[in-house]
Amino acid sequence: MSTRLSALAASVALLTALTGPTASADAAPAAPSAPAAPTVNLATNPGFEVPSPDLADWGSVPGWSCTGGPAEAAVTTASPHTGTAALTVTPASADSTGECAQTVAVQPDTTYTASAWVRGDFVHLGATGTGRDVAPAWTETTRGGWQRLSTRFTTGPNARTVRLYVHGWYQQGPFSVDDVRVDGPAPAPAVAAGSVPTNDRVVFFTVDDGWQRTPEAERFITDHRLPITAFPLPMPAAADPAFFRRVTAVPGSSVQDHSVSHADLTKLPLERQQVEVCDARDSLTRLFGTAPTFFRPPYFAWNADTLQAAANCGIRTVLTADADFSWGASNIWHPGLLQPGDVVLMHWTDTLAADLQRALAAADAAGLKPAGLVDYLR
Repeated sequence: MSTRLSALAASVALLTALTGPTASADAAPAAPSAPAAPTVNLATNPGFEVPSPDLADWGSVPGWSCTGGPAEAAVTTASPHTGTAALTVTPASADSTGECAQTVAVQPDTTYTASAWVRGDFVHLGATGTGRDVAPAWTETTRGGWQRLSTRFTTGPNARTVRLYVHGWYQQGPFSVDDVRVDGPAPAPAVAAGSVPTNDRVVFFTVDDGWQRTPEAERFITDHRLPITAFPLPMPAAADPAFFRRVTAVPGSSVQDHSVSHADLTKLPLERQQVEVCDARDSLTRLFGTAPTFFRPPYFAWNADTLQAAANCGIRTVLTADADFSWGASNIWHPGLLQPGDVVLMHWTDTLAADLQRALAAADAAGLKPAGLVDYLR
């Protein structure tokens, strides 16, 4: 207990020296070099109003990763700041601050303002990975009411994402959060593509979903050293991550984003699309250690909101395909044979080994070799 209180006192002293005993901490903004872009809120599920998508992890808070999981963090409807819900975190042990965080896509050399309404004692709000040091905003106590915390930061020249976090302090009890904001210019929308612009004689094999994982498909991929771009849903990926590591072991292979629930995103508003893309990104990053940079929209259904939601999750390309070899098919959606840069759609099914063999034969007939998307799309 005395160690935690000493750490708390040291933290308060440091924060006071950096920011003074207030609820905001500002960094100097970058000098403007162009007309200001529209300011938008880039936070995912900022008011905790977005419902969990189907197939999401049990107890997950959409858009957020909380260190204590559902044992500590829950969306509640009791006395939110606005709307119908807020996040309440009750640290489950003396060693927990109850941190919840999310990854936010940003532009380099750009100023952003992070803010949130909080309730509780010694609640902190901040961002890491900005490229420049910035102290968190914090409050000693909100005296049972809601208080706004705000901190401003300017990203470094190489910053593309930052980690936004909120947490309490050791042994200081529960706290609540609502109406989170990361205000600044949004990233440019992702680019939609069905093929890869290249003169190299290559074709790209992509495999979606992940529900049926067969040893025959794995053996075919291994024996032929096929670079595969896998687009699994988080739930089947989490059920057998070792399988997806093995089938993407060939250089050029990768695991990419296919949403959480395989919903038709064109039927969802931007904020719900953003949860689908960002939560899948976060789950796959935790499982495989690398953040996806491509997004495959379920059913190839996308709209302008999809492109912006993907960009807000750090995704650069929304990728469909121009050939389908799933379930025994051999459909090429342009005249003639496969062409350089074609993207071939397949699925993790019990027919995949035969589908891969047929797709490889079609590539051979066109004088093409399979290649990895990560080597061609940046």
